[in-house]
Order: sequence, then structure tokens, then C-alpha cells
Amino acid sequence: MGVSGSGKSTIGAAFASALGVPFVEGDDFHPAANVDKMALGVPLTDADRLPWLRALAARIREAKDAGTGVVMACSALKRAYREILRAHASDLRFIFLKGKRAVIAERLAGRRGHYMAPSLLDSQFATLEEPAPNENAWACDISDAPDDIVADLVARATA
Repeated sequence: MGVSGSGKSTIGAAFASALGVPFVEGDDFHPAANVDKMALGVPLTDADRLPWLRALAARIREAKDAGTGVVMACSALKRAYREILRAHASDLRFIFLKGKRAVIAERLAGRRGHYMAPSLLDSQFATLEEPAPNENAWACDISDAPDDIVADLVARATA
């Protein structure tokens, strides 16, 4: 979880591979209307996000029911969003990719082929509610190398 450009897809895919579980790109679950809004630089509302979050929660529930596990990239910026995702998987672990706005803005400026308008970064930071201690989250500093972040996550997950 984290704002756009924090490395969710990169870290998530590598972590899933290291664990031998499927990786799910949460952005793929956005309805077309959400994608269109973000491409235009219009922030999503809670109402816009609700069907998306429910679809992601259903995918998490599928993995839980199958006993397969899954790593999913999802912004999950608010506690309320994380609660929706956790509804059918109380032991869901969040990994918060935390970084400075300037670093993330630089990443977004260099990113090509993604619909998320870099101008939405400020609205994402304004929406972000960092996970509380009781939310079963691990925070990672995105200034660390991706391989180091993944190695740390694997060590935590297998401890």
C-alpha cells in the first residue's frame, strides 16, 4: 500500500515471486470510469473507490478460501479502505511503502505508460492515513533498494 509511485507494483511482484504466491495488480480492477478520471487528473472519491475495493476484497477472499495466499498492489490510502480489504481476511498484512513526496514526484515524472496523472500526488498524500500500530502493517522506507526491501519482507514473513 502507498501513494502512486511508491513502488507497490515493483516490490509487490518481487515479494510475491520470492514467496511463490500470485501477484495481483490492484490497478487492473479499477472500473473504466475511475481510470478515465485519474487520467484527467481528477481525484477519486470514496464512492468511486468502493466498487474497486470490494472487487479487491473478493480477490483476497478467493485466495484466503483457497489457502494459496496472494500479494496485491493497492493504494489502500485510508484506514476505512483497509478495513474493506480486511473484511474477509482478518489476518491480512499490509506493507506500507513510505517515502518523501519529492522522491515519489520524481519517480512519477519519469514514469511512462501509466494512466495516473502525476498531478494527483498531492491529493493522494492528503488522503493518506498511515497505518496505525493495530493495523498489522509493516512500514518500508522506499529510499532503500527494492531488492533490500524485498529481502527484509521475506525475512519478516518467514520468521
